[in-house]
This record gives sequence, C-alpha cells and structure tokens, in this order.
Amino acid sequence: MADRPDIRIGTAEREEAVALLGEHFAAGRLSLTEFDERVALATQATVRGDLIPLFADLPSAPAAMASTGPRDLAEQLLTLVPFILVALLVIVVFRHPIALLIAFGVLFVAGRRAYRLLGEGRGPS
Repeated sequence: MADRPDIRIGTAEREEAVALLGEHFAAGRLSLTEFDERVALATQATVRGDLIPLFADLPSAPAAMASTGPRDLAEQLLTLVPFILVALLVIVVFRHPIALLIAFGVLFVAGRRAYRLLGEGRGPS
C-alpha cells in the first residue's frame, strides 16, 4: 500500500515528514533555506507522492512512504514467540486458576499485537 503515491495523506503523515526533515536539518544535511522550503511543501502535501521529492536526496524516508515487506512482518511476529511460550509454560506448570488467567492475558495481548501487525502488512495493492 505504501508504494502507491496517489494515496491521500493526513496530518499525522505531514507532521511525521516535518519531524524527519527536522532531524535531517539538525544532522546538517539541509541548509535553513532548504529546510524551510521542504517544510512548506510537506505541510501542503495531499498525497504520498508529494512527499517523495522532499526525501529523494536524503538517507531515509518517512514511515508512510516505506513499505513493510513480508520479511519485516515475520520478524515482528517472531517477537511474540517468547510471550506465547511463557504463557504456555505457566499453563502447564501452574495448574491454578490465577496462573491460567495470567497466561490467557499474556496470550490475549500477544494475539492482539499479532492481529495489528498482520493488519498493517495487508492492504490493497
């Protein structure tokens, strides 16, 4: 979805672009004049494609323009494995109602995070 430059952006994306431009300015990659010009263009941007030229000669782009590939999504989901293992261990070792509630709570939080991560990785192409 991030590879479609015709997708409209909102205030959050514009603010993220301005903040990233500020980081590049602070790092000395942009002069004050360049920074002011690019900030003005970023605040007027309406679609993702408007932001692309602002970062074309800089080392990184805002997250709204970056794509989350399957490998990134898999790496994020792998961070859930320790939580799931701990929850299952608690269920097996402590067969107590409180331990079960804690374990299911951990599984619920991990599952909710996985659902959000999968939702971020999907979208119309």
